Amino acid sequence: MIERRPFSALLSSDHGWLKAKHHFSFTDPAAGWGALRIWNDDVIAPGSGFPPHPHADMEIVTYVRQGAISHRDTLGNAGRTAAGDVQVMSAGSGIRHSEFNREPGETHLFQIWIVPEASGGSPAWGTKPFPKADRSGRWVVLASGFETDTEALPIRARARVLGAALRRGEALDYAADAGRRLYLAAAAGVLSVNNVRLEARDGAAIRDEPRLTFTAIEDCEIVLVDAPPARTLAQAKAA
Repeated sequence: MIERRPFSALLSSDHGWLKAKHHFSFTDPAAGWGALRIWNDDVIAPGSGFPPHPHADMEIVTYVRQGAISHRDTLGNAGRTAAGDVQVMSAGSGIRHSEFNREPGETHLFQIWIVPEASGGSPAWGTKPFPKADRSGRWVVLASGFETDTEALPIRARARVLGAALRRGEALDYAADAGRRLYLAAAAGVLSVNNVRLEARDGAAIRDEPRLTFTAIEDCEIVLVDAPPARTLAQAKAA
C-alpha cells in the first residue's frame, strides 16, 4: 500500500513568522504512522524562530532543506545546522531548547518526531553535516537507533531516517522488513515510488510493500523514515 499525501492537501498553519504543513495532525495524539508521530514541513522567516520551550520522551530529527537553524538548549549545547544537514534531539527525561533562523533569508526544514523505545534517560543533542554528493544515487542513513549504522546520528528508537539524491532517470531500490511503516517526502523534485508519482514536498505512507523502486522523473531529493509499527507515548513510558 502506497498512500500519496499531496502537499496541497496537508493540514496547514500560518503564524506569520512560521508557515507549516503537517503530514499528520499536530494536535491528535492518535495521529502518526507507526512510531512516527509528527512530520512537519516548516518555513521560518529570517530573524524569527521557536523561543525556549520544553520536550520530553521524544526523538526529534530536523532535516534542513534551505537556510540554516540555530539551536540552544538547557544542557549548554549550541550549534547551527545548515541546508542538507541534520540535527537530532533526544528529549529523554526533559529538555528546554530554542530554534531560530539567524539567516538573511527563509529557512525551510522537515521536523520529524519519533516515539522512543522507552521513556526517560538523559537528554542529548547532536548535529552532523551530510553532503549531498555523498547521497548521490544511494541511500545514506542520517539518524538511526541501530548500532550497525555507525555513521548516523543516534536516536533511541528502532527506526532509521535516510536520505538520497537522484538525477533524472536514475532509480534506487529499498527493501523493507515485514511489518515496518515507511513514510517519505520529496524534499525537492519529482519522482515515482512503484509507479506512484510524487511531486515536490508530497508525502507517501507505505506499508506491506516488500520492495520499493524510487525513480527520478526529474532531479530529486528524498527523505525516508523506516519505523516500527504503532507505538504510543504510554507504551514507551511503560517499557
